[in-house]
Amino acid sequence: MTENPPTENPAGRSVTNAGASTRRQRWTPMLFIGLGTALIIMDATIVNVSLPSIIRELKINSIDAEWVNAIYALVFAALLIIAGRVGDRVGRRLLFTLGAVVFGVASIVAAKTGDGQALIAARALQGVGGAMMSPTSLSLVNSIYTGRSRNIAFAIYGSIIGGMAAIGPLLGGWLTEHHSWRWAFYINVPIVIVIIVGSLLIVPESKDDHVDPGFDVGGAVLSALGIGLLVFALIEGRNYGWVTTVADVNLAGIDWAPGSLSPVLWALVLSVAALMALYGVERRRTRAGSSVLLDLSLFGIPTFTLGSMAGLIVSLGEFGILFSLPLFLQSVLGYNAFGAGAMLASLAVGAFLAGPTAASLAQRRSPRFVARLGMVLEIIGIVGMGLSLSTSVNGWLIAGWLVIYGVGVGYASSQLTSLILADVPRRKGGQASGTQSTARQIGSALGTAILGTVLFISLSHQTDQNLAGVPGLSDEQRQMISSAVEHSAGTVIPSLGSQPGGEAAASAAGDAFATAIRLTSLVAAGFVGLGLLATLRLPPAGRLETETEPDSSRDDAAIA
Repeated sequence: MTENPPTENPAGRSVTNAGASTRRQRWTPMLFIGLGTALIIMDATIVNVSLPSIIRELKINSIDAEWVNAIYALVFAALLIIAGRVGDRVGRRLLFTLGAVVFGVASIVAAKTGDGQALIAARALQGVGGAMMSPTSLSLVNSIYTGRSRNIAFAIYGSIIGGMAAIGPLLGGWLTEHHSWRWAFYINVPIVIVIIVGSLLIVPESKDDHVDPGFDVGGAVLSALGIGLLVFALIEGRNYGWVTTVADVNLAGIDWAPGSLSPVLWALVLSVAALMALYGVERRRTRAGSSVLLDLSLFGIPTFTLGSMAGLIVSLGEFGILFSLPLFLQSVLGYNAFGAGAMLASLAVGAFLAGPTAASLAQRRSPRFVARLGMVLEIIGIVGMGLSLSTSVNGWLIAGWLVIYGVGVGYASSQLTSLILADVPRRKGGQASGTQSTARQIGSALGTAILGTVLFISLSHQTDQNLAGVPGLSDEQRQMISSAVEHSAGTVIPSLGSQPGGEAAASAAGDAFATAIRLTSLVAAGFVGLGLLATLRLPPAGRLETETEPDSSRDDAAIA
């Protein structure tokens, strides 16, 4: 057999085809890690365009619809730090693979359910699987790749996050329109099988041999309580009342009479207490040299602290708008599920355009510059889209603004992740990944909760105001229609127009939805702006911005 001749690389060094094969093998693990990341992000967004169909078939209200979205991110956030620690101990590839199994089982349960509460429970189980996969995927990338390869890997990772945030709705819309919303969950099963097989055969195992033997049970409980109660309060505030209870309620076996202090207020108080207690417990355990859930020393790293803060705030704006826009497109503009998903695919176009240029731009300028540029583009895209939304808006105009927004998401996501982990010691990579992912998922859950609340409160108020100008409607009819529009998340609007004399009411409700989503978009842009302000104090990331490409032997050793 004739030996393949060597070829010259641009630097003048001799490279054989075997070396090229080694480089291909080096990037093969990223395929399966990226596929796992794509699955997590896809399911965080795929349900958005399916929600109107789910609302109609399972007869759930707008609050349950918020929970279908938020419970995934909530459970995800509550378990991420714990999962990061467990992955450091038992093996990141092992936990990543087990998480895929849990995710697949939960997807089957969600697809088969005939009840709204069961769907919410299945989404919670998906959150468990996602929490097992997310921090371990980041840690695997962090341990496998170094130097410029690491920057490229994180650029790919960020593009996957940005792209799948829009491809999820596109796929969900197509499946809902041509099959059923249930296929938005069934589609996960073959993907999970590929991830499991590929991870076990290709992805190298990675763990922390110096991890503390103990486990911080108290910290885990306080973390889950603090985050969970906060999101519960933000979603259920308009249902139970923010300060005083608005109606007879039985919750957790307790009767809450109208006028009494609301369970939402108590949840907020207990959330703050739990998070303060978490800080105290972690500080005490750190001083005692015990194992901790949250390594407070990480917050002594400026790039980690400010980057995580920016990531949380930016995610709040990003995912909140992805929840509200599909409802407007279908309920007011008359798009079907696939059409709404196709519209959101414009975001994916922008994210993929950003992918190839993010790493090179970060090398020429700095990761901080690219992250800030991304957030500026996000603000421009959200504000432009929000101000243009009306009942007669041209779809191409929305798509154009979403492309700009998508480029921003692609830039910001990749470089924020890289900045956050740049100066973190490799042995703390699992917990750091879990902590920063927790921050982003808290932002996602808060985005659905806060912006969903802004949307539906504004929708109810504006619908009532607009209906006052419709002749022939009594106060009782106006209140009934306003309530129906809010509780159905706007999905009842098309049916209003099909009723005798209902065209004026449907038009008034559609205009109200346009006003509500404009306000929601501006609030979302405001949160991204706060994230941008947080990055202004980011110092240079020493390792990230000064480390040059290591020799190939170092990279190859990382894969072994």
